[in-house]
Amino acid sequence: MKTYNILLSAVATIAALIGVVPCEATASDGVIAASLESNKSITRRVYEEGLSQGRFEVPYSADFVGHGGRNTFTHADGMAEAKGWRKAFPDLKITVDKQVAERDLVAVRWTARGTNTGAGNGIPATGRAVQVTGTTLFRLADGRIAEEWTCADSHGLMKQLGLLATPAAAPKTDGGSHPGAR
Repeated sequence: MKTYNILLSAVATIAALIGVVPCEATASDGVIAASLESNKSITRRVYEEGLSQGRFEVPYSADFVGHGGRNTFTHADGMAEAKGWRKAFPDLKITVDKQVAERDLVAVRWTARGTNTGAGNGIPATGRAVQVTGTTLFRLADGRIAEEWTCADSHGLMKQLGLLATPAAAPKTDGGSHPGAR
């Protein structure tokens, strides 16, 4: 029995070293993994090439639909907004922090950094540096982005730019007694 266990262990070790595929795996598993990596690569280009470099050549489907908050937008609308961000933040760099892919979906957690030295998307130049995070969920079809949902910290962006209205100061008291004081 001891010899059998040693032989079994040796066979398992050799199989692991030479990369033998487990019995449950199929040839399609490799195709699926390659498809997921391809989808992740396409969505990474949105940030690394498009928004960070101004090269907008990422493949989108003809019937693309974008979702941002309560609104939907077309590919043309999305490209106009992306170009507006590049105008407002000429040094814009977006880092892909994390990607998770499953079936035809890719979730991307990203961080944007830039200095607001231009005007774009209704934002005047403030000269301020910002850092904003967000998450986008993409749906791909036939190697093209067909749909996206984006959620970003726009409140934090406006705060960093100094473009939020400041709340009114609380009225000053006359130095008299405070409610509950004895």
